[in-house]
Amino acid sequence: MDYQPQLLSQQIYAKPFYIFFLVIPSGISIGFVSVTLPYILTHHGFSVASAAAIVAIGASANLWRFLWGPVADLTLSLKKWFWIGILSTAATLLLLCYIPLTAQGKIFLTVIVFLSQVAATLIMLPVASFMANRIELKKKGQASGWYQAGNLGGMGVGGGAGLWLASHYNIAVAGWILTVCSLLFALFVFRIKDVHPDKNKKLKFELVGLGRDILFMLRVPLTLFAVILVCLPIGSGSLGNVWSSIADDWKASADTVALVTGVISGLISAIGCVAGGFLADRWGPWVAYLGFGLLYAGVIIAMASYPMVPLVYITGVLVYAFCMGLCYAAFSAVLLFAIGKKNAATKYSLLASLGNLPVVYMTTFDGWAHDKFNSRYMMMAESFIAIGCILLSAIALKRMHRKNLLLQRIE
Repeated sequence: MDYQPQLLSQQIYAKPFYIFFLVIPSGISIGFVSVTLPYILTHHGFSVASAAAIVAIGASANLWRFLWGPVADLTLSLKKWFWIGILSTAATLLLLCYIPLTAQGKIFLTVIVFLSQVAATLIMLPVASFMANRIELKKKGQASGWYQAGNLGGMGVGGGAGLWLASHYNIAVAGWILTVCSLLFALFVFRIKDVHPDKNKKLKFELVGLGRDILFMLRVPLTLFAVILVCLPIGSGSLGNVWSSIADDWKASADTVALVTGVISGLISAIGCVAGGFLADRWGPWVAYLGFGLLYAGVIIAMASYPMVPLVYITGVLVYAFCMGLCYAAFSAVLLFAIGKKNAATKYSLLASLGNLPVVYMTTFDGWAHDKFNSRYMMMAESFIAIGCILLSAIALKRMHRKNLLLQRIE
């Protein structure tokens, strides 16, 4: 009879590294939209501002994913939602490869880009629920690491491999190969036991409960400060959405852009995430977040100050990728510190969604600043805005510390 508990565990729990493969298709879609597509657009007569605006609208899908989270949890099973996300992501990715890249089709293109990123969130939602329900408690940390690695790795594939294929063959070839890869990675879902919705829960009551929880959360000064902080352009990562569009300013070839902004950046960002998490534990989330944001701004200033040659582009983008990994980790640490334990999933989802707001408006700002002035001005402007926000946040944090408001956390 000793074998039965072990057998039951094997049936219920999945291996953490399965999460890595399940989230890659979402990352591929994001990478294709943020790296491959802008490069193709700017080489088809689109301005950097126009390309950046399209990417920003796509990225805005992440602002609203907490709204359809309860729908996914309370209607179909996780595997059904996962396949809805996979198939809609594949369909919209392929559609992007056949839309005429002309000014006349800009509105339709933008709509499809937005829908493709909504589809990507429909992959992430069930994968997150799989982590909560099908990973052993003692292995959830491993699953979280695989989740982040899969997301960043997928972005590297969708951006780097997608751009290489598009520049050496055509965008349709890139789309089909990335779609096939996404479907192959998705097959790992068959290694995980499905999770069905709780029939005793009603969507209406869950949404009402969500609203009440949000209102209560905003009454706590520490959490309110965290909400404001994540909405500020500190380590926003918006330049990652325009690197491919402005690569010509550094005379970087398509192969260089594909390699640097793709797989290598994904790997280095993942390393930065691990290092950032370790340092956030040692320094505290607030110091880490503001400190990494300051380092992020400094790297951009340095890159803008050096001659615009391929070596500077390569070095700058890769160091930037590492800093983004640091900021990602500190961002998560701030949220976890501020939200407490009760209804943590709901509150984390909301704040994480708000954290995408700076990505949207700063990507739009970067495109405008580039076309209005130039790449150097754009980078300097973003850095000084970030530094100003960091200084104001540090002052506010110091005053909160004096009034012991940092101790008033949600439990």
